[in-house]
Amino acid sequence: MNKLITIARNTFVETLRQPVYAVIVATALLLFVISPSLSMYTMDDDNKLLREIGLSTLFLTSLFIAIFSASGAVSVEMENKTIQTILTKPVPRPIFILAKFLGVVAAVALGHYLCTVGLLMSIRHGVLSTASDTHDLTVIGSAVAALVVTVLLSSFFNYAYDWKFTSTAIVVGTILATFVLVFLALIDRDWKFDPSKNGINRLDLYGSILLFFAAVIIAALAVTISSRFNIVVTLCACIGVFLLGLISDYVFGRFADVYLWARIGRFLVPNLQVFWISDAIYEGSVVPFKYILITASYAVCYTAGILALAVALFQRRQVG
Repeated sequence: MNKLITIARNTFVETLRQPVYAVIVATALLLFVISPSLSMYTMDDDNKLLREIGLSTLFLTSLFIAIFSASGAVSVEMENKTIQTILTKPVPRPIFILAKFLGVVAAVALGHYLCTVGLLMSIRHGVLSTASDTHDLTVIGSAVAALVVTVLLSSFFNYAYDWKFTSTAIVVGTILATFVLVFLALIDRDWKFDPSKNGINRLDLYGSILLFFAAVIIAALAVTISSRFNIVVTLCACIGVFLLGLISDYVFGRFADVYLWARIGRFLVPNLQVFWISDAIYEGSVVPFKYILITASYAVCYTAGILALAVALFQRRQVG
């Protein structure tokens, strides 16, 4: 367990220090800021489009964090020859693969949580559909305050302790975002204590949880492929599976009763459509908690199968 925790912690820290990690998270937060302006020109309910754009941004953010982080988790160790030192400790190869996966998932969870707070704040602010609508100064004020404090603290830690600015800002920003979320859950747009008007919808929380399950599957797939191939091949393969998983029912599902290849493809390719609840948003449907449990079971079983394949592929990989 000590070896597992140590490798997972190092993987988590290394992932946070990657510049691409901070770029993806910062880009997603910027999109959440401008999304109310982008969704105010529809002929239907603007806030429904705002929620769909927000969930789409969250989906892509978590998946790209998972792909870029996990693709280099094993292949970079191979290219730098540091894996030889690790495996001669000795560290069992299954422990190494599992630790790498857990470290990447922890980094994905951190970024996903921070972006989820940004999504909820964007939905809470809402779209200014009419001229009489006003800005939610509670959301804007708390967001600006959190941003300023994050920059100041990260700069101080970078100057005083030589901590990396981007990774420190992610961690500090996540902590402050938690306080902001609690504050907004209790205070309404008129700066009064009224939790009933906090604008937090259970459907949005369910949507975020489901998208995290999809990111975990992609992270496991990236770790598996990177155990045998380099970063470029891993990125291309993961993006291909991601796009194919979004149209799994269209490509495989409608032919599964007729063709064997469709049944095999439907079994092997993860169906990422089950984690997307855009239809429920537009139709006003209720997503029961039972559905969350079913999709969680699907994600756990699929992830376990992929990691078992990763262990099998890496077991005979030459690292010398």
